[in-house]
Amino acid sequence: MSEPNSERQHFSKNWQQQLAEAFNNIEDLCRYLHLSPDDLPVSIAATKNFPLRVPLSFAACIEKANPHDSLLRQVLPINEELLSYPGFNNDPVGDLASATQTGVLHKYHGRVLLINTGSCAINCRYCFRRNFPYADLQLSKQKEDVAVQYIQDDASISEVILSGGDPLLLSDARLTRLIQQLDSIEHLKRIRIHSRLPIVLPARITSELINTLTESPKQIIMVVHCNHANEISERVITACNSLKNSGIALFNQSVLLKGVNDNAKVLCELSEQLFSHGIIPYYLHLLDKATGTGHFEVSEIEALKLIGQVQVALPGYLVPKLVKEQAGAASKQSIY
Repeated sequence: MSEPNSERQHFSKNWQQQLAEAFNNIEDLCRYLHLSPDDLPVSIAATKNFPLRVPLSFAACIEKANPHDSLLRQVLPINEELLSYPGFNNDPVGDLASATQTGVLHKYHGRVLLINTGSCAINCRYCFRRNFPYADLQLSKQKEDVAVQYIQDDASISEVILSGGDPLLLSDARLTRLIQQLDSIEHLKRIRIHSRLPIVLPARITSELINTLTESPKQIIMVVHCNHANEISERVITACNSLKNSGIALFNQSVLLKGVNDNAKVLCELSEQLFSHGIIPYYLHLLDKATGTGHFEVSEIEALKLIGQVQVALPGYLVPKLVKEQAGAASKQSIY
């Protein structure tokens, strides 16, 4: 089926323009999807602290007129976000306790994480940093030098993780400057970039971006975030192929989400699709217990049952590691 003219025009624009045209209100998104807000448990109140934001490139993957679509559930603000769930809080993985310098999280041995920006191309309703104090901890231009010096001064750090928000929302100039600063640190071996943009805004994967990444003498790893095979459009495939063909290692991490991918068949199809396009299925996370996300939780018992079914159906290299993150722990916790 060919795209409507309006969509063709949209996708001919650069990534910044596409981002600016993302859906940011419930009515417009529902109209595009041929749904009525009156027939959905939508909540305007849920958007007050965590706004709706959905690029057309992701919305185009949502099945029209299907109020139960797995991709729609990831982005639609609903009443259940306003409920309180025991054990859920604003800092579920202990990020704040590990913040050693502004914009630097030093949680695990040998690697640090930089909060490069508080912005994302898409606001996933299950986000574990939906309540994060980005204004205090994101890495501004002025604070980059402090962060780089912190890494320079600690020879035990071999890997830097660029995170956020989404680090690929930085401009090419800003990203180039940061990577060049990191390149000058001899004991640093790898730069790992965690980004949902190759999946939700594939137009961001430009030749300029790839040049920035491939010019670095450090090993560059891209960890994308895809929860369902239906997110993998032709545009996503093209973007990921460009990264892979440039020698950038691609891994995927997913979150196990009730009503989205809590099904062995869905998880198997996701792994198959990822691997067929050069992306290693790496992690399947249990939900981080952030305030407003309790309705997405899948129990550990159910998660073990699901991953057992996946192990039976797939070869080992297609089975992601089932993990959870625990505040204060020395690493992610594998679940067996």
